[in-house]
Amino acid sequence: MTRIVRPNVSSSPCMLGEANPDIIQYETAPQSVALLNGLSRVFGIRLTEKPDTPDTKFLTDLTHLFRQKRVEADAPMEKHDTPWANVYLIQYGIMRLFRESPGGKVAVHHFFTEGDMVWPVFGRSRTVRNTLCLTAVTPATVWVADFAAFRLAIQSHSEGLWPRFAMALTEELAELASMREFRKHTLSAKERYQLLLEEYPELVRRVPDNQLASWLGVVPATFSRLKTGALKD
Repeated sequence: MTRIVRPNVSSSPCMLGEANPDIIQYETAPQSVALLNGLSRVFGIRLTEKPDTPDTKFLTDLTHLFRQKRVEADAPMEKHDTPWANVYLIQYGIMRLFRESPGGKVAVHHFFTEGDMVWPVFGRSRTVRNTLCLTAVTPATVWVADFAAFRLAIQSHSEGLWPRFAMALTEELAELASMREFRKHTLSAKERYQLLLEEYPELVRRVPDNQLASWLGVVPATFSRLKTGALKD
C-alpha cells in the first residue's frame, strides 16, 4: 500500500492562539480618537499629523469637555419644562427630537443618526419654558458635554465661529420643518411615504413604525396600510 505524504499546511488564523506570531496584532485606538474624528467632521476641520496646529489644538481642547455615555432604547436625554443643558455627538445609534402634548400626543420633528451633533439651537430650549424632548430611539453610544462650556470654548477659539456653527444646524432644522409642512399640504400620504423610503431608507429599517408615522404626519394605522401597500407593489 502506497503511503501518501501530505505537505505541512498552516492552520487558518481562526484556529491559531492569540499569542501565535503568525497573527498580526493591532493596537485598539482609544475612544478619544473616535470623538476627535467626530468633532473634525462636525466643524469641517481636517486633522493633520501636526498636533500643534491651532485647529488641532482647538478640537483636542473640545474633547476634554465630553464624556462617553451608553444608553438603552427609549432613554430620555432631554425633557420638556426642563432647561436643555447638554450637547450630544452621536457615535452610534439614533435619537429623535420631538414635542409631546399634555394629552400624550407626540409630534416628531427630526431624527439624528451617527455623526450628528445635537444641541439646543433655540434660546427658549435653554430655559424652563423648553418644549422640546430628546430620546434615544435605539441603543446608543453618545458623547455628552455641558452646552455652556462647549459654546464658550468655541467663542474663545475664534471670533465669528460660533454664529457660523450655530446657524448651520438652525437652518437645516428650519428647512426640513418647512419642507415637511409643505409636503403635508401638497402631497398625499402615499406620496410622502414614497419619499420617506427614497430619502431615509436607513431610518425606515431602524426606527419603529409609530415614530415614523408621527414624523410623516399620519396615524399608525394609515402608516401600516402604506407599508403593506408598498410591499405588495
